[in-house]
Amino acid sequence: MQKYFFIISAIFIVGMAQAQNNFKAVVKDEQTKEPILGVTAVVNNTSINSVSNDEGILFISDIPNGEYTITFSSEGYKSKTETFVFPLSTNDTLELFLESESEELKEIMITSTRSSRTIRNIPTRVEFIAGEELEEKGNMKPGDIRMLLNESTGIQTQQTSATSANSSIRIQGLDGRYTQILKDGFPLYSGASSGLGLLQTPPLDLKQVEIIKGSASTLYGGGAIAGLVNLISKTPTAEKELRFHINGTSALGLDINGFYSQSFNKIGLTLFASHNRNAPYDPADIHLTAIPKFERFNINPKLFVFFSDKTKLDFGINTAFENRIGGDIDYIKNNGNTNGYFEKNDTKRISTQLTLTHQLKENQQLVFRNSFNNFNRIISIPNYTFDGLQNSTFSEVTYSHNGKISDWVTGANLYTDNFSEKATTSFPLRDYKQVTFGAFVQNTIKAKEWLHIETGLRGDCVVDYGFAFLPKVSALFKISDKLSSRIGGGLGYKTPTIFTEESEKIQHKNVLPIDSNFNSLEKSYGVNFDVNYKTNITDEVSFSINQLFFYTYINNPLILTPLPNNTFQFVNIDGYIDTKGTETNIKLGYEDFKLFIGYTFTDAMVNDNGIKSQNPLTSKHRLNNVLMYEIEEKWKIGLEAYYYSPQKLNDGSTGKNYWVFGAMIEKLWEHFSIYANFENFTDTRQTKFGSIYTGSISNPTFKDIYAPLDAFVINAGVNINL
Repeated sequence: MQKYFFIISAIFIVGMAQAQNNFKAVVKDEQTKEPILGVTAVVNNTSINSVSNDEGILFISDIPNGEYTITFSSEGYKSKTETFVFPLSTNDTLELFLESESEELKEIMITSTRSSRTIRNIPTRVEFIAGEELEEKGNMKPGDIRMLLNESTGIQTQQTSATSANSSIRIQGLDGRYTQILKDGFPLYSGASSGLGLLQTPPLDLKQVEIIKGSASTLYGGGAIAGLVNLISKTPTAEKELRFHINGTSALGLDINGFYSQSFNKIGLTLFASHNRNAPYDPADIHLTAIPKFERFNINPKLFVFFSDKTKLDFGINTAFENRIGGDIDYIKNNGNTNGYFEKNDTKRISTQLTLTHQLKENQQLVFRNSFNNFNRIISIPNYTFDGLQNSTFSEVTYSHNGKISDWVTGANLYTDNFSEKATTSFPLRDYKQVTFGAFVQNTIKAKEWLHIETGLRGDCVVDYGFAFLPKVSALFKISDKLSSRIGGGLGYKTPTIFTEESEKIQHKNVLPIDSNFNSLEKSYGVNFDVNYKTNITDEVSFSINQLFFYTYINNPLILTPLPNNTFQFVNIDGYIDTKGTETNIKLGYEDFKLFIGYTFTDAMVNDNGIKSQNPLTSKHRLNNVLMYEIEEKWKIGLEAYYYSPQKLNDGSTGKNYWVFGAMIEKLWEHFSIYANFENFTDTRQTKFGSIYTGSISNPTFKDIYAPLDAFVINAGVNINL
């Protein structure tokens, strides 16, 4: 009897397995034959659906036997409905084509270039983070975007405080002040407000992240010498989006994030709110915080008004309120009732963004944009307090004309930056007022089917510093369907400021004010060249490689120079900084496995009056390795390995080389997922290499931080999508 029971059970199980079918297809543009990202496939009269990945691949599982219609849709394309009988007669990957409603696909338009063209047709090289990759990085560090950026080839987030974890971004070996960070095209994190910017930006409300490496000053002005990072927020649709993300860490951290989005005929709304906190954490048991005690609140509401098919307005507010204290862990736990070193950061950040868009004709558009930023930061260490307030504004009007062959965008803007410091000592105040008038024009032309060219010209008048002339040119060569190449270059500049990584490390203490009679603009030129190859080796194996070569030259850069009276001054040295190198990105896919390999070689040098030295805190060799296993809508499992070669430190010594390893696992259901990440599970720490300070623990002098301090950390959480 038992024997028959097992036979019947086996037959039943096999029958059930056979009754559940899989559907796999690649969706392409009917005209260009290029894969389409973000196509939604819905099995009609069921709750079964899926979305295509960056290779245009759709995978739908658990379809019962029978006849079903599937609707394929994507913004910018006509919907398509097809009928299939399951089980299918073939196991091959099907090929589907969607017809474009317009000349170009809007869904994956790269906004940072202000062109109507897709990422594959833009001459400027743009790196794009969205979809599953964005969500995976958000799971690893839900409270900020450091990991999101740091794990990209050629980018490094540099910790500037040993105890408070303050960080900045480095692209291609250049200091953070040479990278411009935007949100929805608005400059939010520059000057005084750049401090803590990476730490106060949770990723849950982001739709995509766009990265341009090399000079991007033509469209966005000074500051984009090393590159540009544009954080693109989600926009509402008729379908409600309600998401919650709750995360806890073994390092005593907690993240609670929520996002809501929906459009109602003439009105749309998005709302993001988060609460992030951490207790003081000292894994090395040296009585100093590797992770400070902090508590932060973010609230970002945004209203969309659709006056007509031609006119729309959106108005948003971004806020961040944070109290952060690092240092002697006994001092922190006892609420300052004991003697010890501490570093407090109290920040209040409020910014507004307004965009008014009017469609003049089918292919002509007028856009007005305005933002206001208010940033207050108080830094306190024993016997010193820095208290500064920054108010900045940005206004811009642009006109764009998008044709079949050529796109034009022209505009003018006004940027103001006012900083005032409260007197806490007798030291000279670092107050300043900066005003910049700018105008620009850019053209993107499809010269040939195989050649797209982008040219641009910008002129900025920087009050007290003179005029900056900024041309650029980029070209895209479509050698074949599998092989393409880009080359581009341009000029850039940076307005002098005391708010740099060098100054941040000493809390701006004893740093003399910038003087326009003494200091001048840092001016640069740079060039990038890349080759991209993508193919399918077999039906199951895909392969792509991107090889980039870069060079940037900065003339008379500002260097923080110690003076005999224990003060510091930024000086335009008689010399230059140049950085050159290569980036290699390889992607290999096999069925449900994906392997990403990234290698960066960076040779960054400082020439000060004929004396050459390596630019500090720059790994000459860096290796990124990520292996992912994904069962669509069910499981994600990943392994990571990152290598950093020895870095020169500011005191003349050299740091150690090291590896950092991580692992993640996520189980997905229709409306929620649970995950766990194991970051730095080999417990690589700079505190294992030696002391991170000299002197006494009550009055330490900290060394450069070039390796992790927070040790092995487990974080786990849940994503809820209602």
